This record gives sequence, structure tokens and C-alpha cells, in this order.
Amino acid sequence: MNDRPHDSGTTFRTLAPGQRCQVWIADVTSGTAELRHETADILLEAPNWTLDGEALILNGDGVLWRLPLTGGEPARIPLTGAPPLNNDHVLHPDGTTVLVSGEDGHIHRAPLTGGAATRLTGEPKTRQYLHGASPDGQLLAYIETFRDDPAAPGIVTVAPADASTPPHRLDTGAGHSDGAEFTPDGTWIVLNTEAYADAPGHAQLARIRPDGTGLARLRTSPDVDWFPHLSPDGRLATFLSFPPGTLGHPENLPVHLRVVPTTDWNTPLLDLPLFGGQGTLNVNSWSPHSNRFAFVAYPRAEDSATVTVVRH
Repeated sequence: MNDRPHDSGTTFRTLAPGQRCQVWIADVTSGTAELRHETADILLEAPNWTLDGEALILNGDGVLWRLPLTGGEPARIPLTGAPPLNNDHVLHPDGTTVLVSGEDGHIHRAPLTGGAATRLTGEPKTRQYLHGASPDGQLLAYIETFRDDPAAPGIVTVAPADASTPPHRLDTGAGHSDGAEFTPDGTWIVLNTEAYADAPGHAQLARIRPDGTGLARLRTSPDVDWFPHLSPDGRLATFLSFPPGTLGHPENLPVHLRVVPTTDWNTPLLDLPLFGGQGTLNVNSWSPHSNRFAFVAYPRAEDSATVTVVRH
């Protein structure tokens, strides 16, 4: 990884001394996990699986990286006209472009192989954090936060990608909402919300229709659950469980990555305990065939270097 970006003046997450970044792939059929890349050089986050099945797209140091699954080191995706990027990026359904959230607070679109980025959002009073695109690519689902009030709860917002009509803010109840992602058929948005919280920050999983109707809880859990992601065939979902009492989705915690059938979100099929949190599963990382998914662990020197898959 000798093509690290030049210093942009923005501070990004880095690995602590003795800590490593591990990119894993789990197989839901065999119930196993395979370590595909490990480094102490850069903190990579939030893998997307390309639609051709050949690579993972991750962010690190404010830029995007392509990790080939046939072997080799991550390579930087050269984007022009894009600000430093965070871990809220989504592959466009066309399979050739990527939608990214910038540190400027806006959403941009760029060729997946590299090239010029185009800004898609322009609301000056809010920051936009992308989490989903509709199956036809015409709608975006993102979280808005107000620039003059960073402590205000995040708002689930749906907007046309071409900005042809104003954004529509959805009522997901009291408290912060995040991780808003379209289901594969486009009829629902899944998310985490504090609407059902019985303690500060107690995020739970829910769904709502893109028009803002039908809000319903998906799972009742003592854990703090974030970032639900459905497999392309709609049968399975992954999400990240933080310890009870966790506020937000911080880094460097013992967490559980869970796999559930979408017919019963309360009954996990697989459980992967690991050291991670922020960056582990922020975006949808399912393979095109719905049989595998990628995630990132960040073990310290004292942590196990192996992720074990627990079947239920």
C-alpha cells in the first residue's frame, strides 16, 4: 500500500500501537470466517462487495480502496473533485459507480474505477450521511444532521438522486435514527432508531416505508443494535450489537455481528463476537449471491487474532 494519499488536513481514524486491521469474509452456509487481509499500516472500514463479486471497496485515510478477492494488496481508487471521504459509501445499482459521503457533509457519485466525482446533494444547513440507494438507483436514503446543532438527532431522509424534487424527511419517532437502507425490493427502509429506547442511546432495529408510513420494530433486544443490512435475495440480514448502555456506535469495543433470517429478527442463526464497532459493518457488505458477507475487526495486541463463528 505505497499509494497512500497526501495529508489533506483532515484527521482520520488510525490504529493504536499493537492494533491491527483485519478484513474477514464469513460464509453463512458453512458457518465459517476467513481472514482475507490484515495490516497494521492503515485503518480500513466498511466493506462493500462489488456486483461482479471480484473485490471489496473500503475506505481508509479519507479515500476509497479496492481489495481484490483474487489476491493482492488494496489499491487506491483515484477520485478527482471529491472531498476526503468517510465510511458511509454505497455501490450504485448500476455496478459501475459508487456513492460516497464526504467530510464536506454532502453525497457524491463517482466511477468505481476512478475518475471525476459529481456532488448530488446541496442542502447548506445539514450534513448528509448516505446509507442506501433504491434498487433502481433513483432514490437515496441518508441521515441528515444539522450543521449548527451537531447534538440534534439524525433524521432519516429520502431524496431523488437527481434532486428533481425536495428531500422528504421521515418521522421515525423520538431520538436518533441511523443506518437507513432500502430492502432489495425497494418497498421498505430498514434502520436503527431510538424510538423504542428505554435508556439513553438504546438503538433498536425497525423498518419504515419510503413514504414515511408503517414504522415497525423488527427486534426487541437488551443490546444496542445498529446497521441492519439485507442480503440481495432478502432472506438474511446482518447487524451489529453493541453492549447495553453504549451511546452511539463507537470504535474499539467488544461487539457481536449477528446474522438473522428476515422472517425472525429475534433469532440469530450466526453470532460473531469480535473487537471492533465503528468501521466493522457500517454499510451493506453482502456478496452478490447472498451466501457471504465481509466485515472488519480491529484486534489489539491482547485480543484474539481469530474470529469464531457461533451457530445457534
